[in-house]
Amino acid sequence: MNPLKVALRDYAHTRALKDGTVVPQGCALDFAEVEPIHRAFAPMVRELRYDVCELALATLLQAVEAGRPVVALPVVLHGNHHYRSIWTWEGGIGPADLRGRRVGVRAYSQTTGLWVRGLLSDTYGVASRDVTWVTTEEPHVASVEEPANVERTDGRLVDLLRAGDLAAVVMGARSADHVDGLVPLIPDWQARQEEHVREHGWIPVNHLAVVPRDLVEARPDLVRSVYEALTRGIDLARTETGGTVREAVVRYGVTDTLLATLDTAIRHAREQEVIRSAMTAESLFADFTEYVARA
Repeated sequence: MNPLKVALRDYAHTRALKDGTVVPQGCALDFAEVEPIHRAFAPMVRELRYDVCELALATLLQAVEAGRPVVALPVVLHGNHHYRSIWTWEGGIGPADLRGRRVGVRAYSQTTGLWVRGLLSDTYGVASRDVTWVTTEEPHVASVEEPANVERTDGRLVDLLRAGDLAAVVMGARSADHVDGLVPLIPDWQARQEEHVREHGWIPVNHLAVVPRDLVEARPDLVRSVYEALTRGIDLARTETGGTVREAVVRYGVTDTLLATLDTAIRHAREQEVIRSAMTAESLFADFTEYVARA
């Protein structure tokens, strides 16, 4: 059998697979170099380019709704808190001031944006429909129709923010640190995320692993082997790292914690019209449970 083509970002928990320390039984892996990893998402859901692929949660939900033949594995590859994922200028505004304003986000279906809009609604009462979302990219799933309050721009979001055309921008802290003058829209972000963990017991999930459905149906044994290799990589990384938030979110298995996290994301997605169909977190893993967990 030809090697399985794989698109995974470089993490501590994927290193063992990439360097050959962990090898799935019965198959070889051919890693595609995709940086940033979100460039793998559209080819995966549109043309099934990879046999194993990291995929953003919001893209997964849209792909499932659109009937794309991808199957989620219960392997969390990436996630984080997002109270510090929306930024404005120093001395600027607060969350409640976003009503009626324009906010930039790379794509409306970006998972970080999904979580940011969810916390704005749940914590501050600012619904997604109260804001115009200005984006630079289309959805990864080609058939998705975006809500009426989503616009596209050719400009750089930070430049639009600087010019006063946007009230805030959604971006990760690592990117924001490179822009002088940006401050978190939510100044007590650290206290907020600690409160969230105390109340809910989980950290938001951004990326999972997925495989094509035909591979699951034809060779569940290989998918099981890949799944076990991913879990071994996670276990090895836990012995080497210091337990940061990014590391704590990484997990595997269909657990109550994972299902609660994903059910919350699904609720946000429906409220925001990222998806419009009813689904459950458990249904996302139905094929994994039927074919792989019992293989």
